[in-house]
Amino acid sequence: MTKVEAEDLQTRETDDRGRVYLGTEYANKRVTVAVVEVDSDCPDEDELAAAYREASKSAEELSEAWDVASDEAWDGLSD
Repeated sequence: MTKVEAEDLQTRETDDRGRVYLGTEYANKRVTVAVVEVDSDCPDEDELAAAYREASKSAEELSEAWDVASDEAWDGLSD
């Protein structure tokens, strides 16, 4: 079994299925990997809630603006 020194450890990013490419030097070898830390790129629940509130507010403002523009357009057609 090949031992790996701590200074030889590298940070790797996973693909969309959580897989990490180690490289061809590990081909046909048994590799044991320890996950030391996981950083998430996903926002937490508070960030998601804030983003949802902001999107909801923006949608409401857009809807109101559309109502005004639509009314103006219909009024212009009936003149």
